[in-house]
Amino acid sequence: MKNVHIWMPGYFIHRIRPRPEVPAGRPVHIMFAIVDHFEPLWNHPSAEQELKRLDTWVNGYPETAKRHFDADGRCPQHSWFYPFDEYRPAHLEELAKLCSLGYGEIELHLHHDNDTSSGLYEKIENAKKTFSKYGALIPSGENPEYAYGFIHGNWSLDNSRKDGRWCGVNNELRILAATGCYADFTMPSAPSETQSRKINSIYYAIDDPEKPKSYDTGVDVEVNKKPSGDLMMIQGPLCLNWKRRKFPPKIENGSISADNPPTADRVALWVRQHIHVRGRPDWVFIKVYTHGAQDKNCKAFFGRGGLLDELYSLLEKTYNDGVRYRLHYVTAREMYNIIKAAEAGEEDNPDNYRNYVVPPYANRSG
Repeated sequence: MKNVHIWMPGYFIHRIRPRPEVPAGRPVHIMFAIVDHFEPLWNHPSAEQELKRLDTWVNGYPETAKRHFDADGRCPQHSWFYPFDEYRPAHLEELAKLCSLGYGEIELHLHHDNDTSSGLYEKIENAKKTFSKYGALIPSGENPEYAYGFIHGNWSLDNSRKDGRWCGVNNELRILAATGCYADFTMPSAPSETQSRKINSIYYAIDDPEKPKSYDTGVDVEVNKKPSGDLMMIQGPLCLNWKRRKFPPKIENGSISADNPPTADRVALWVRQHIHVRGRPDWVFIKVYTHGAQDKNCKAFFGRGGLLDELYSLLEKTYNDGVRYRLHYVTAREMYNIIKAAEAGEEDNPDNYRNYVVPPYANRSG
């Protein structure tokens, strides 16, 4: 298993650490988000193939999502992390349509290589202005402030590759925070060498501007504790799945694809990692990821019996009985807001805190 030495010590600590007790009589609230490295130009498609990928989502996703609901009556929410370096007006126009219908939100994805701090800052500022034309990364109203979630292209957040490729900026976390990034959603990246040592956590990373990979460790987000760091890291599940293969076990990193469908045993592992804000064990955050614009995935995801249809059905059947579990479909932004509410000591239904800190983007106002 490639690069497993990076995160295996953290995995064993996570395994042996006693799981916090959920207060008696309370259900476990499951906040579930899919973050999508959404790249319609992946693998240099023809113009026809590129448009087909978009059409599949614009037509297929609403048909699937409208058949499913969480404990709050909300349909599944999707977060499209769109790469600014591959910007085409038609892409954001089509995604904005889905956002306006209430199916999800657009966030920022970026591939860059051999970059500088000033170069990265300029790219992000240009991305914010461009995305805002489509009502993304900016709320409606007077004097709105930009805000965005981030996923780094090629997993290389904060110049974390040993060869220095696909980034080049050691103070990337500070630049993200300074430009309005509310949280990073890149991890887990295993089996990549960019994977952090800290896993299955929600924490603040402290940027060392002279060194790469500052997100390797950090300070856990905790109830009634002030933020302590430069940028929040919201990680998805990372563990070993012994059921999928006897030996060696398969790495479970929360990836959803045609080749790696979301089966019941995988979903159970996501829940079992119990990613939560310290002091609020009854609010569990599950963030999984996909590359939804790749052709095999587009074909497999939609329609009755498609992978997303099966995933939502499984979640609703197993983790939304109202007694042991309550399911909440959230966007990346809503997940962050609910985390901040937990940090502030808020209780009750997490549905009340979807817009706690960062308000809805302008293209959701309709």
